[in-house]
Amino acid sequence: MSQLPVRIARWSARHAWRAIAGWFAFVVLCLGAGVATGTHEATTEDYRVGEAGRAEAIAAEGGLQQRPTEQVLIRARSGPLDQAAATAAVRDLTERMRTLPEVDGVAAPVRSGDGQVLRVAVVLKGPELDGKKNVGPLLEQTAKVRDGHPGLVVEETGSPSISKGVNDQRGKDLALSERITLPVTLVTLLAVFGSVVMAGVPLLLALSSIAAALGLSMVASHVLPDPGVGTNMILLVGLAVGVDYTLFYLKREREERARAGGRLGAEALVELAAATAGRAIAVSGLAVIVSTSALYLAGDVIFSSLATGTILVVAVAVVSSLTVLPALLVKIGHRTDRRASHGKPSRTRRTRRTRRAEADTGRVFGALLKPARTRPVLTLGLSVLAMLALTAPALGLKLTDPGRDTFSRGIPAMQVYDRLNAAFPELLVKHVVVARSTPEQTARVRHALADLGRRAQADPLFARDAEPTVRTSADGRTSVLELAVPHPAPSTEAAESLDHLRNDHLPATLGQLSGVESAVSGDVARGRDYVDHENGTLPLVLGFLLLMTFAMTVRAFRSVVIGLIGVALNLLSAGASLGLLVVFFQGTWAQGLLGFHSLGAIASRVPLFLFVILFGLSMDYQVFVVSRIQEARRNGMPAREAVVDGINRSAKVVTSAAIVMVTVFGAFVALHLTEMKQMGFCLATAVLLDAVVIRLMVLPSLLLLLGERAWRPLRPARRANTVAPETVPATARETAPAAVPATAPSADTPRNVG
Repeated sequence: MSQLPVRIARWSARHAWRAIAGWFAFVVLCLGAGVATGTHEATTEDYRVGEAGRAEAIAAEGGLQQRPTEQVLIRARSGPLDQAAATAAVRDLTERMRTLPEVDGVAAPVRSGDGQVLRVAVVLKGPELDGKKNVGPLLEQTAKVRDGHPGLVVEETGSPSISKGVNDQRGKDLALSERITLPVTLVTLLAVFGSVVMAGVPLLLALSSIAAALGLSMVASHVLPDPGVGTNMILLVGLAVGVDYTLFYLKREREERARAGGRLGAEALVELAAATAGRAIAVSGLAVIVSTSALYLAGDVIFSSLATGTILVVAVAVVSSLTVLPALLVKIGHRTDRRASHGKPSRTRRTRRTRRAEADTGRVFGALLKPARTRPVLTLGLSVLAMLALTAPALGLKLTDPGRDTFSRGIPAMQVYDRLNAAFPELLVKHVVVARSTPEQTARVRHALADLGRRAQADPLFARDAEPTVRTSADGRTSVLELAVPHPAPSTEAAESLDHLRNDHLPATLGQLSGVESAVSGDVARGRDYVDHENGTLPLVLGFLLLMTFAMTVRAFRSVVIGLIGVALNLLSAGASLGLLVVFFQGTWAQGLLGFHSLGAIASRVPLFLFVILFGLSMDYQVFVVSRIQEARRNGMPAREAVVDGINRSAKVVTSAAIVMVTVFGAFVALHLTEMKQMGFCLATAVLLDAVVIRLMVLPSLLLLLGERAWRPLRPARRANTVAPETVPATARETAPAAVPATAPSADTPRNVG
């Protein structure tokens, strides 16, 4: 296993064109397979959780499930509503809608309380979630009615049109994030390498990895249904880790080139890079995959999709870095050598410039490391206290399930939705009570539901002018009662009304009947049960995450202390970013600054997502930094000197990688969806804190204070006075002086990350 990256690099270097062609054939094959199989989208059943999910399942058995419904509003452009004109518009609308194959039925118009608005409900065929795919023709007919009656305002809203609007907006947002991140990433890579060709390689591999992962995700959706968020995760993580892995490999190859001073060929250089950075990439990628797999334990279709997208794109990015990247580097190396042989600037002068640049880099980050190196106790104490202070606001964390009311008002259907609720407040929230019994008890169940409806009308939290109606299935086994609440779903009143219903009214009515199963669903119940479900699975997911992070770190570096340090530092950066998230998003003061409407809480999926993804991504930095320190120790440096040397050598590339990640994640703050804003903000701040505070202050201070105690292995390492022949590239053994392969792994490397 430890020699696999070297063997792959050796083959790719010797068969460069085959490796390059094979990689792009793989990408095309993945995309082709995805297009051929298509995407299997998640159904309503996949989202069912808790009591609300049980109620929906019971209703579906009786054919009383919620149907996709659109509401068409008709009102005057100015002044009072012309009744004759409104009646003609309703007739035109009804005739048009009934001719559509997507429509199951059109209800009679309903007049608002003030008589100024007419509402026509149009029920679509098929399951609830299919409405967004079939609503297009309805919107077209509504537009034609509006054009045919210029004196009236005819507009449409509903779950299907809102979902379609959200999807359209998300597509535009993702395009915007790409326009932001790609140029910044390219500029960052140009600053690191000073070459358009070398800067283009990471972007090329990252984008091709994303393409391959998108195709594979389509195939995977037939095993784990796609709720529509997997693509977002592939784009979000794919660019970040794809560039990072390539960046680490490229930087190491350039270091080996500078150190060799022209005595090694391109093939030998990529093998040396594979023996160090290649192994680190493999371990880091595996760590991200294992960490992300913890999301499957949440038992949630959205988290499963996020996990699948992340795992696929990380796995593909690792494969691209270990296979096609060595081949590309060999071809670029040969081109560089040919340019040098034709009178271009000599390799010696270029090498001197590279060494001077590296020396300058060492001085810059040496200055940044000076506090940790000269005053480790003070630096460690102040850094940890600062991170804990940032974490403190997380103690006041409130979670909510971001529902329809939180969507951007930039979506036209959401603007109409607000006008619909203003004219018909009884439509704001509905609790759905579902009861299942034997046909013999149908009359008693209906009587109990009617009694429940009367109790609700007497409760000030429920709508009093909305007459409750009971529907019963054809077989008499299932009955449904809808109760209106004149308060928006995120409000305290709506939440209290659900508590009254579940804890007081339901036990006093249906709860008195034996052999009757009852449950409550609706928008508020769905959100409440979803948050409770996530809170219930959180300990299991975090426990697995901490255990696997610790185990993988110990396995990689053979040190329990390093494993504990890795877990503790990840918790610090995650906690601090979560605290900042609460400060910025749970209150209202930053609404104008970041362009969002505060929910008064954090989206329930964000904290769990943050911990899992951040633990995986932080392992990137942990592996690359600590492996450089460990490599310096194997080359004979004392522990404290190895810490300074390893962090100095890895600081620039880690910081550059962090800039790319912060840019990618930070671009999501510009999106419209509040949940995506929170995810992007949280990850961007976490990566920034991890790269600057953790890696340049806390980690070096801690390792300097611990000294050799941090590296005590689980078992004695096998020593050797000579370098293991199989770890040294054949070309290096034939052409290089003894000093050149000194950076190659020692004989105990198979048990270490280099």
